[in-house]
Amino acid sequence: MEERSLRITGTDKSFFNKITNTLTRMLIPTKIGINGMLVTIKRKALIKAYEQFTKEDQNYDKEEFEKKYDEAYTTYLETLDKHVMDSIYKKVKNGTASEFEKNALSKYYEVTSLKEKEYIEYKYRKQKYLIELDWEGIKVNGKEKTKEKYMDFYINKMDTLYKSILKNYSIKLADTTNSYDSSKEWIYTKIFYTIDEYIQNILTLKIENNEEEYKGIVDEYNKYLSFTVGKLDTRDNIEKNMTLLGISRKLFTHSIPLIVAEQCYEKLLKDARVLLQDTKIANKREKAYNMLITLIEDYNVKLLSTKVYWENIREREEYKQFWDKYKKISTLKEKDFIEYIKQKEILFIKNDLKKIRNTKIDYTKLEKYYKRKLIDYGAIRQISNMCRSCGNYTGNISKETIKVRI
Repeated sequence: MEERSLRITGTDKSFFNKITNTLTRMLIPTKIGINGMLVTIKRKALIKAYEQFTKEDQNYDKEEFEKKYDEAYTTYLETLDKHVMDSIYKKVKNGTASEFEKNALSKYYEVTSLKEKEYIEYKYRKQKYLIELDWEGIKVNGKEKTKEKYMDFYINKMDTLYKSILKNYSIKLADTTNSYDSSKEWIYTKIFYTIDEYIQNILTLKIENNEEEYKGIVDEYNKYLSFTVGKLDTRDNIEKNMTLLGISRKLFTHSIPLIVAEQCYEKLLKDARVLLQDTKIANKREKAYNMLITLIEDYNVKLLSTKVYWENIREREEYKQFWDKYKKISTLKEKDFIEYIKQKEILFIKNDLKKIRNTKIDYTKLEKYYKRKLIDYGAIRQISNMCRSCGNYTGNISKETIKVRI
């Protein structure tokens, strides 16, 4: 009897489990539908509040509309967050989620993992994630009218969030008291990644809507697009980041201040120098060299020429001398382009040789490569000399002999 009652109890338990699972499957779609409806309602309220807040009318209380907009935005985000946890999470758990929903939940956990260690970044990243998630849904399933209205809010808000994220990275990079990670490699990576993400997701939309407004960066933007096709090697990635940094100087002047942009350029210069001296194939080495020369010019022309405050007076005076020589060489561009390129490279090489001698990195191979270039250009000449203790010796001597040692 005892065995029989146990078997019956087990059967009953299994039966009730089946009923529970069936009811759960029935209720989940209903809850998903309700959450979807709530998101739509809160989104409409948000768009209305945003339009009222941003309209150009002097005869209304801007502070009152700003308050209503902030409240609508907060409620909208809370509804989206609930939709992720109540709907997408349960669909993934029950094995009924699409690939998009699986990826969405994975990204959600990736963002929330920042909360304990990087709260400020988490705060902006989570808002960005939720808005992006809704935008992707609107693009696929939304009406054209909804898409147009939401896009204005989307671009404006995402613009603000990206700038806040970059400003947070800039503060970390400029923080000299942070001793636990002196190289701060991860911050550079995040800065370049975020600029890349912004150009893909936001700048592209802005240019599509108003190309005339961004005609000043169209050439750099088109160059950036060339890096979005195919697999990139180390040189391509450095060149891509150089392009991103160039665009950022026009879009994120306050979020990435000059002192931080200077550090980013110096990071790229270090990577480019190491790549050049480590590349052994002649063809690839020449491409790496040309890329480094372009980077040196960008750094000096786009950044240092705009630098007003210099902590080191000697560096400022040295740069003034460099700039005067650069301007003088630039006059050759129209008259003799080949000579202009030659003299410009000589100037850049000599200037970079001075800089790499004051670093902790071993640039011995790069120095030899630079000197070979200077010999080829006739800037220095190679002579043979006799050493009493070691026999024949071949060395380099500058045209300016003792005064300037290359």
